[in-house]
Amino acid sequence: MARKPVDVLAASARPQGRDAIWAAIRACRQFTLLDLEHHCRANMSTIKTYLNGLTAAGYLQTTYDVNEDGRPMQLWRLMLDTGIEAPRVTKTGEPVTQGRARQQMWQTMRAIKAFTHPDLALSASTELCLVDMDDCKSYVHALARAGYLTVEQRGRPYHPALYRFVKNTGPKAPQIQKVKQVWDPNLKQVMWSAGGDK
Repeated sequence: MARKPVDVLAASARPQGRDAIWAAIRACRQFTLLDLEHHCRANMSTIKTYLNGLTAAGYLQTTYDVNEDGRPMQLWRLMLDTGIEAPRVTKTGEPVTQGRARQQMWQTMRAIKAFTHPDLALSASTELCLVDMDDCKSYVHALARAGYLTVEQRGRPYHPALYRFVKNTGPKAPQIQKVKQVWDPNLKQVMWSAGGDK
C-alpha cells in the first residue's frame, strides 16, 4: 500500500502510520501484536515491519509468555523511550537516511543566517552525509519561493545569489513534496504550492 503524503496524514484527527504505532507503544509499554493493533488500528503488515525495525535498533525487547489457554505468545517491551517523535528506522533497525541532508541544510541555515548555496552545501556536509550541490540549489530555491529565505544579492555569472534566512518555524526541515509543494512539519501546513493555493 502506498504511503500517504505527509500533509494528508497530518490533516487526520489522530496520528496514523508509524506515528500512531509509536504512540501506542509508549502508551502500552508492554504489549502483544494484537494489543498494539487494537490501540493504533494500523495495518498489521506495517505494525510488524516497524516492530522488527525497533527491536533490531534496541528500542524494544521481545520475550515469550503463555496466554490464558496455555499457548505461547510473543510480548514486546519498550526499552528506549525517546519521546513523542517516532524513531525513523528501517526494517533491519538502521537509521533512515532519507531527508538527512535536507535536515542538515535546515539546521545550518538556522545557524549561519546568510549564505550562497555552495556555502550552505559545504557547511552542512558531514563525514556521514555529504550534501549534493544540485539538491542544495533546488532546496534553497524551493524555500525561497515558500518565504523562508530572501535574496540579499542576486546571482550573476560565477557569483551565486546570496540568501538570508528569515523564517525559522522550528527544528524540523520543511519538505518538498512530489506534488510540488512545500510542507512545514513544524507548523503542519503547506507553505507554498505550485498550484498557487498557498
